[in-house]
Amino acid sequence: MTLDQSTSDQTFIGRTVSAASVRELVANFQFEGSTVSIGTVVQESGQTVNDFTNPVVYKVTNSSGDEQLYTVDITRFTGLPIIHLSTNNYVSIDSKDDYVPGSVTVDGGRGAPSSNSLAMKIRGRGNSTWMHPKKPFQMKLNDKAEMLGMPEDKKWLFIAEYSDKTLLRNTITFEMGYMSHLAWTPQRRFAEVFINEEYNGTYNVTQKVEESDNRVALGDTGYLLEIDQLERLDPDDVYFRTSEFLINIKEPSIDWNDAEHTYITDLVNDFETALFSANFDAVDIGYANYIDMDSFIDWYLINEITKNVDSVSWSSIYLNVIPGEKIHMGPLWDFDLAFGNVDYAESQYPEGWWVRYNPWYERLFQDPAFVAKVKLRFAYFIENETLILNKIDGYAEKLRWAHQENDAKWQTLGLYVWPNPVVFDTYQEEVDHMKSWYSARMDWLEIALNNL
Repeated sequence: MTLDQSTSDQTFIGRTVSAASVRELVANFQFEGSTVSIGTVVQESGQTVNDFTNPVVYKVTNSSGDEQLYTVDITRFTGLPIIHLSTNNYVSIDSKDDYVPGSVTVDGGRGAPSSNSLAMKIRGRGNSTWMHPKKPFQMKLNDKAEMLGMPEDKKWLFIAEYSDKTLLRNTITFEMGYMSHLAWTPQRRFAEVFINEEYNGTYNVTQKVEESDNRVALGDTGYLLEIDQLERLDPDDVYFRTSEFLINIKEPSIDWNDAEHTYITDLVNDFETALFSANFDAVDIGYANYIDMDSFIDWYLINEITKNVDSVSWSSIYLNVIPGEKIHMGPLWDFDLAFGNVDYAESQYPEGWWVRYNPWYERLFQDPAFVAKVKLRFAYFIENETLILNKIDGYAEKLRWAHQENDAKWQTLGLYVWPNPVVFDTYQEEVDHMKSWYSARMDWLEIALNNL
């Protein structure tokens, strides 16, 4: 490892080219003076061992007692936390159905807590994302534990973001979720992941969309629902249909046609019947009696702003319900193919409606009162446009080393990866394209909504 002098004469910065620990490094240095020390410990070049996890301040003293401080700031590998996944007997993780047992160790570095070896099992996950060389995973710990500072739980997802060369689309959408009226948006952290001692790239480690006190809090009686397709269901999934959608009951685990199944089937169908009735906007019998308006509007706007390809009809469209309360939209999920990152649909372009064509929302937009509320709420997202652009830049800077290592592993920059609509040679060009697409999208929506 070498150090490069920064713009300050008293600060030296550098990074290690591997993920090896920086807790016990020996520095070689030359100086003019009588002694070099860190705190009260005198330093010997090529001999003294120090922990460089955080910046280390050296003090050089001359024979007259004059002192000068120098900071040595070493970034370990990419600066992100490092996660080691180890499977028993180095078995490959090659199935979405069968878990492989093993252990996980987390070195949080400067930015997150570390964890000693935890027992776990791990399998693949995803639909279209599973076809890529860089695989996404679901890990299940034997016991609940925090992960990278996120609240403790058992299940954790490793999102590969192979087709999103910025690695930012999910993260930035979740940032919008944190600003919204949605009850819960998954927390996430970037990390470098090694599998059986081999580097596997930069991952977005996230909470799973599931019922939990630290996740979708539904109490003992609530429901987590997802608009889905028959061919995507597991054999033991329980679902119901409305006139528009097949709705998979993700949680709780219930039996066909029992009281819980009947309750949620009737509730959602009653909402849809009211929505498409002649008096759908009536105060006493209309759709507004069934839904939480704030969540329906914020979920819509975030998905419309990002023009998420799947949110118009199926896939990762979640709802949640607590009996006795109204139906809530959310949480947000799966935005790899948002912000125009798709070449097979009109959602590629920043212009044009998209999620508005979802059958429920298409009907909601026929209510002038709903339209007025959407316009008013969109003003809030316009006010925060610069904030989102700054967050894109901030996260891109955070990944300044990570994207290089990730691309060295997977070599996607400059090449077409399904379903990219455009291909750029550099990471910065990918980020700039995402930013310009987002700004153009906000400009189009502002005019289009004002014209309704």
